[in-house]
Amino acid sequence: MKIGRYLVVFLLLMALLITFGNRGLVDNYLVSKRLAELKSQSNEITTENNDLKRKILLSRNDLTYIEALARNELGMVKEGDIVYRLVK
Repeated sequence: MKIGRYLVVFLLLMALLITFGNRGLVDNYLVSKRLAELKSQSNEITTENNDLKRKILLSRNDLTYIEALARNELGMVKEGDIVYRLVK
């Protein structure tokens, strides 16, 4: 009888350690969840890097892209363009 009780207590203790202990089931779940988040962030950053590389190559080689950047971001106009300014 006493051996059975000790065995049950021992098994319960082992079950608790496996579930909640260091590198247990709960810890493993949290780590896998964090890994999925980091992979998602890594994919987003990779996509952003590829987009920036494409923009760099365009700004080095494509004159129409450079012209569009100058017009939209710097407010430059071509000679002969008509500029309208709206005043309130």
